[in-house]
Amino acid sequence: MEEVTMMKKGITPKEILFQVLVHGLIFVSLYFDRNEPIIQWEDVSFFLNYALAALIINYVLLPKFYYQKKYWLFALFLILVFVAVIVVEEMVIEKAFFPDTRGQTFQGTFFTLIDIVPAIFMIVGFKFGWDAFHKQQEVDALKSSAQESELQYLKSQINPHFLFNNLNNLYSYAIERSDKTPKIILELSSILRYMLYECREKFVPLEKEIKNLHDYVEINKLQIEDRGVVGLVVENRGVGYQIAPLILIVFVENAFKHSQSSMHQDIRIDIDLLVEEDGKMIFKCRNSFDESTNVDNLSKGIGLQNVKKRLELLYPQKHRLEIEVEPHCYIIYLEMLLDKTE
Repeated sequence: MEEVTMMKKGITPKEILFQVLVHGLIFVSLYFDRNEPIIQWEDVSFFLNYALAALIINYVLLPKFYYQKKYWLFALFLILVFVAVIVVEEMVIEKAFFPDTRGQTFQGTFFTLIDIVPAIFMIVGFKFGWDAFHKQQEVDALKSSAQESELQYLKSQINPHFLFNNLNNLYSYAIERSDKTPKIILELSSILRYMLYECREKFVPLEKEIKNLHDYVEINKLQIEDRGVVGLVVENRGVGYQIAPLILIVFVENAFKHSQSSMHQDIRIDIDLLVEEDGKMIFKCRNSFDESTNVDNLSKGIGLQNVKKRLELLYPQKHRLEIEVEPHCYIIYLEMLLDKTE
């Protein structure tokens, strides 16, 4: 049915020009004689007969039967079209131009088809190729649209997930009337502003993503206080690169969440980000955890599954993600090849 929809859009000026060129090239290839470079009217008549048959096949039989997978009806009407072409050629054109020779006898269906089939099939073949090309364009557009919708959906999941975790923490500080509550609100406001206004595009400048990562780490360090150590080292040697927003923050959020939920003391979180001049980015995130925690669930959270899917969609063949679980240590290693800002 999709092919039928394509045909119902009508013939475009580009297709008309394409068909004119195709018919011209086929006519020249079949009837041009270097020894007699003069157009013969009988050749024009024969070709117009074939072109009319190809027109019926291309714009009636293909969309109404072949593209709707009614192959038996397509074959039946195709045979009728060829019969009509043979009748016109033998009973009209041959008798009009060769009344005393070829017009006197019928050479046979097989010999007539040898003249008819190549011209018609060449015209129909070019039309079939034209339809296939534009069908593929439609499929690519649909894939791109579906991918964009999926990315928007995945991105929309990040904000509620982030809010849920941090509003719980903010509530705890508010209950305790902690002096850190205003700072947390300020840091949270900065992060949300970035998410709401800076992350609408598919990619953002790398510098903005790094700043947001720094703000996120700072707001979470307040929760750990003297229960552990958090380290963030950023070395950005690249200039003018862009990255998909909120990719890195998911791994950092996961590190803070599982370290704090499984350990009360001696928490250790180390985050390293290196961007080379050629756009190669290496991100490492290590966090301590208590082995009594259900390790199998560490890599099955919504956030991690989300970011894996986004990486597959946005950086196919351009990223490598490794997740390792060692004694008392959970390690994320992400290697990506970033693109320049357009």
